[in-house]
Formats: sequence, structure tokens, C-alpha cells
Amino acid sequence: MSLEAASLTASTPSMPRLDDLSRADVPFRTGHFLAYAPRDFHRIAYVEWGEPDSPHVVVCVHGLSRQGRDFDPLGYRLAKMGYRVVCPDLPGRGLSGWLKDPELYGLPQYAADMAALIAHLQITGKIDWVGTSLGGLTGMVLAASANTPIRRMVINDIGPFLPWAPIRHIGSRLRDAPRLHHNLASGESRLRTVLASFGPLTDEQWRHIAKHSFFQEPNGGWRPHYDPGIGDAFRPGRVYSVSMWRDWDAITCPVLLLRGAHSDLLLASTADEMTGRGPPTERIEIPDCGHAPALLDDHQLAIVTDWLGPAA
Repeated sequence: MSLEAASLTASTPSMPRLDDLSRADVPFRTGHFLAYAPRDFHRIAYVEWGEPDSPHVVVCVHGLSRQGRDFDPLGYRLAKMGYRVVCPDLPGRGLSGWLKDPELYGLPQYAADMAALIAHLQITGKIDWVGTSLGGLTGMVLAASANTPIRRMVINDIGPFLPWAPIRHIGSRLRDAPRLHHNLASGESRLRTVLASFGPLTDEQWRHIAKHSFFQEPNGGWRPHYDPGIGDAFRPGRVYSVSMWRDWDAITCPVLLLRGAHSDLLLASTADEMTGRGPPTERIEIPDCGHAPALLDDHQLAIVTDWLGPAA
């Protein structure tokens, strides 16, 4: 299944409908490259917004069972502000390849693949990072490293302490997910249930999420876009609380921390501690959301774009 590059059209509203983004005045491009895992090269796919020669680059990375098209509205807005915006699919998701060894689905591989993405894009300067959940953890690993290219970071509803109970719930949700839906409406219905913590979304926003969450099989039916193997790390007996405070304390760049007001993965106490140690951090609570705010509505998008400011 392939994506079509957008074409330049006549004037459009400042924020077009989600389904019209492929025909907007800021076209997107698609690309891919080969990244390495032990004994295996795999495809990493991405969508790119804005001028390809802009020195102001934002990399947006999705959550555990999501993919880069979740950032279409943010990519559009940031591109209008002068940024080059790159939204990859992590391995095992979207249009990226699956790893032959499911045991490799983890932060070391994700960080290595995103470092390879930056090299592939020939980015020689600093970048800004927007990471939702797993994308935020991946950004933390990179930002904590010596000579990091990350100059600013938006972390969406994740932190350096992850309690085991919601991790177990996420694992159960992945294992219980149907491997095939009879139609796209059935898939969307399930997403509305399991992703309800994203917060109140319009029908149009749910359709956008569903459209990029399932691939149609040649023999009929719609399968989730991700490799079921991404859930292997969450099998019973392998789930435990995670601490990454050492990484957090090593980060020096400014951070915008977004927290869903009802999040069970980013506890309020963890967010409190994040603002008191480690990098300089501004915290904003998103009402009516759990884990994690979808970054699709005008209010949430404005929080991110206002904090990043125009490309300069």
C-alpha cells in the first residue's frame, strides 16, 4: 500500500479539513531508507512537510501502536511556519518494515533508527523533537546522549517513570486486538474504544486516525498497520515499572511537557518531579484527556506551535 505525494493547489483555508491535507497549499512528500538491525536491514518510511532545504527541522515520532500520519495537522501547521517537518513510522508500524526478530522492538533499536533517519535526511544542524509516548521516550534517549542534535523537545504524555499497571494494560490491548476486521468501520469502532483516552475527537478526526491505522488485504478485510510482534515485550511476566531518570537528568535542552489530565502512564507526581530536576521544563495539562492527547484539535496544536514559534 503506497502513499501519494501531494500536489500544489490554489488557495486553501488556513487549516484545511484532515481529508484535504493531501491537496493543501503545503504539499507533503514521502520517502524511505534502509536501517540496520542485527542480521537484518529494514525499511523506515516517513512523510515530510515543508521546504526540503529549510534549516529548521522538526522530527515528530508517534506512540507505541501508532504511525507518522497522526501528525498530519501538526506537520501542515509547522510547515506553514517555515519548518521542515519529518514524521517517520517506527519499524513494525505503518509503511516501515517489520523486524525479523521481535525481541529487537525496543528503545535501543528505535533510537538507532531515528539517528539513521537524521543522517539520511542530511541534517547537519540542530533539530526540534516532538514525541508522543514512545516517541517521547525515544527522544529522551537521543537528547540524553553526548553531541545530541536535539535543541528543543516536546514530550507528549510520557516521562522517565512508567508504572507497571498501565504498561500491562497496553500489552493486553495489543495482544487482544483483532488481526483482521471485516471493514474499516469495524476497525474505527474499536479504535474509538481503545483510544478513548485520546480525548474528545470529531468524527472526521476518528476517520483520519482509522484511515491510516489499517491496511486492506488483497483477499478482503482490514488488518492493523503494525506488526503484532511489537507486543512481545509486554507478555505476562515481562512487564515491570520502568525508570529512566538517569536519561532525564542528562538532558539539557528546553522541554515542553504535555500531560493528559487523566493520564495513568504519566502520573502527576512524575510530572511534578520532571519540572524540578533535569532539563528546564514547562508543563501544560491537557483537560479531558488521558494517555495521550491526540494533538489534532486547534487548542492542542496551538500549544505546540506557540511554544516552538516561527522558524527563525
